[in-house]
Amino acid sequence: MSAVSAPELAVVPEEQAPLGESPRPALEARGVVQRFGAKLVLDDVALAVAHGSIHALLGPNGAGKTTLLRIFAGLLVPTGGEIQVLGRDVGTSRAFRRRIGLVPSGDRSFYLRISGLENLAFFARLHGLRRRDAVRRSLELLEEVGLEGAARQPVGEYSHGMQKRLSVARALLTDPPILLVDEATHDLDPEGARRVRELVLQRADRGAAVVWATQRLDEIRGLADGVTLIAGGRTAFAGTVTELMAHAVPRRYLLRLRGGVAVRARGAARWSLEPVAGSDEHFLLELADGVVLGAALGALSRTGIEILTCREERSEIEEAFLSLTEAAG
Repeated sequence: MSAVSAPELAVVPEEQAPLGESPRPALEARGVVQRFGAKLVLDDVALAVAHGSIHALLGPNGAGKTTLLRIFAGLLVPTGGEIQVLGRDVGTSRAFRRRIGLVPSGDRSFYLRISGLENLAFFARLHGLRRRDAVRRSLELLEEVGLEGAARQPVGEYSHGMQKRLSVARALLTDPPILLVDEATHDLDPEGARRVRELVLQRADRGAAVVWATQRLDEIRGLADGVTLIAGGRTAFAGTVTELMAHAVPRRYLLRLRGGVAVRARGAARWSLEPVAGSDEHFLLELADGVVLGAALGALSRTGIEILTCREERSEIEEAFLSLTEAAG
C-alpha cells in the first residue's frame, strides 16, 4: 500500500470529567480576539455553555464560527481573551485535547482506503485504548450511528452522510464531556440530519456540553438551549431561541388566494401582491414598514378575495438572522 498522509484528527478526552450539576459553565469564552496577520477574524466574542446543554453558534460564511471552535478545541491559540473548559484554562497539550470531542466540517479527515471500523480503531488506539477495547468500542459506536452494516467497507465508498455519521462516532469514542460540532448536517438529507441531531441530543441528555455551529437555521428550534450569533467577527446576539425570534420583523408572506385575484395588486403603496410563477393561487404579499398584516388581509377580503392560507415567506429564525447580521454590517 502506498503511503498516505495523516488526516486531521478528531480529538476526544482520555478521562471523563464529572458531568453533574455545576454552578460554572462547562465551556466559557470571554473577550476572545483572533487575528491572522492584519485580518481581525474574532473581536471580543463571548459565550458560555452549561453542562447538559446545546448552544447553537450561528453566523454567515466567514463569520468566524469554525475559528472559534478550533480555539475551544485547543487547535488555535487566541490572540486575546480567555477560554475555560471544565473550569480550566485552555492549553495546547495532548492531555487537554483529550477532553474535547470534535466533529469537523470537512470530509477529508479519514483514511479513505481502510474501513470505517479500522479508522475508528486507529483513532481509539491513538488515545490509549488497547486494541481489543478499541475494536469493541468502535463496533459499539458504528452500531449507534447506524453504520454497522458498512463497518468493513472502505470509507472512500461511504456517502457524504455516512462519513458525517462516522465523524460523530469518532468524536464519541470516549464519551467526551465537551462536544464541538461544526456544520454536521450541512448537505445531508433530512433523515441523515435527523439521525445526527438525535445522537448529539442523547449526549447532551447524559450531561455533555455541546456547541453546535450550523447554517441550517431552523434546525436549532427544539434543539438548542442557547444561541450566539456572530457577524463581522463580533457577537451580534446572545440569548435563547425564543429571544432570537423576537428580533424577526417579517414583511413578506406567502398567500393562497381564491376569487378574482388580479395579476398584480397594490394597496396605496402600503403593500403589494405579486403572483408566484407557475401558480394561479399562490401570491407573495410584501408589506411596507409599519403596515400591519391584518390591515392588508382585511383589504383583500373586502374585495371578495378568499384567503385560504397565509404564512411567512421565511421563518422567524431566518428573519431574525438576516435582521441582526444586516445591522452588524
